Amino acid sequence: MERVTFSPDQVCVEQLEVSARVGVTESERAQPQRLSISLTTCPRRPLVDLGDDIRNTIDYSEVCAETREFVRNRTDKLIETLADHLAAHLLQRFAMQRITIEIRKFVVPDAKFVAVTLTRVVAEG
Repeated sequence: MERVTFSPDQVCVEQLEVSARVGVTESERAQPQRLSISLTTCPRRPLVDLGDDIRNTIDYSEVCAETREFVRNRTDKLIETLADHLAAHLLQRFAMQRITIEIRKFVVPDAKFVAVTLTRVVAEG
């Protein structure tokens, strides 16, 4: 009999549009600006073992609502700081073992966007 192994399963949200007060200068933080956030999460429980019940997985609608609320209440200077704090918050709030976050900001005139991407993992033990 073949033994099946699983790599970490993922739940992804691509380019969630949010408004945030983020920027190095006070004038840049004065008005909310558009950011795009992509989230790749690895649930603590394998997706094969969910029993078709939303309570057994990561509710991506809740993750999106929590992300919007978290971002709306901050005034970070750097998107790097925002991404780091958002990752910590979501890992604490939801049953995730790992999260990758990309935040895109649309502020450089000759560039489509600038972005930061980071991955955080829940420490074992």
